Amino acid sequence: MKTGTVKFFNVSKGFGFIVADDTKQEIFVHQSGLTDEVRENDRVSYEEKDGKKGLNAINVEKI
Repeated sequence: MKTGTVKFFNVSKGFGFIVADDTKQEIFVHQSGLTDEVRENDRVSYEEKDGKKGLNAINVEKI
């Protein structure tokens, strides 16, 4: 599992971005990839999966 911080998450649209701790790369996250509700600045753990437009975060949990 990787770790990062939620940079942005729009609840009404159901998506946002996580900044990875190790690479500082922004990773897309969709509400379908969440196991917990998240808000901006939450610390999270997640797995990465290749998507159509780059990496997607899945199995996202608050830590």
